Amino acid sequence: MSRTILITGAGSGFGEGTAIGLAKQGHTVIAAAQSWPQVTALRNKADSLGLSGLRVEKLDLLEPHDTARAVDWEFDVLFNNAGIGEGGPISEIPLDLVRRNFEVNVFAPLDLTQRVVKRWVRSKTRGKIVFTSSVLGLLSPPMVGTYSATKHAVQAIAEAMQEELRPFGIKVQTINPGPFLTGFNETMVEAAYRWVDDAATFTPRTMVKEVTDGLLAKPEGRLDPNDMIAKMIELIPAEEGPFRNIFPAATQEWFRQYERAMLERMI
Repeated sequence: MSRTILITGAGSGFGEGTAIGLAKQGHTVIAAAQSWPQVTALRNKADSLGLSGLRVEKLDLLEPHDTARAVDWEFDVLFNNAGIGEGGPISEIPLDLVRRNFEVNVFAPLDLTQRVVKRWVRSKTRGKIVFTSSVLGLLSPPMVGTYSATKHAVQAIAEAMQEELRPFGIKVQTINPGPFLTGFNETMVEAAYRWVDDAATFTPRTMVKEVTDGLLAKPEGRLDPNDMIAKMIELIPAEEGPFRNIFPAATQEWFRQYERAMLERMI
């Protein structure tokens, strides 16, 4: 069944690839990018690919006028994909960075979702909400605790929302990617070095690098994003499917091992 899908954070990475893939499958896609340069680039790409069903709009979730416009667009699937990541030790990270990470990843998408849901309930639209969470919404390794905390919040919101909206015929789903090489994870790690300073912080920069290299530097931490995009294209328009989707299988196993270890962890 053809759907009309709004994708936030479609200016790059998973969002862009998924928008193009869904449009190629015949869905009507509103690809919302944060900045005008991203909008222009994606419009040019859509034109070059002949994707008449791919409409590109500007949507900065922290810009009230952008959000007000977006709520009036017609769509029956909302894919909350926009997000940022702040890395570094959560025991030292400046709180303004923590607040901004929560603002972009949690509060802004929740605000948009509440407005969309209210409209859908009034119009009796049996829509679908999909959140890009993360495997880090289910576990919390060191040096990525801030980002992980935002995704734990997203996961909790989605779980509660699923039951709350079921009586109204609105479905809710999360997608929990593993460590794919989109540049997002590397940018998140690199961002920590603008404030982790051996002269000012008690966590050495070498420790940050050692831990994050352990997460991302190996092949299993640099997965092909096209595999995740293909999975998103499959999941997002579907009427049925699992609520939580950890992908790939190796990441599911990492999560299971982590959970078992946490049950046995001692202080």
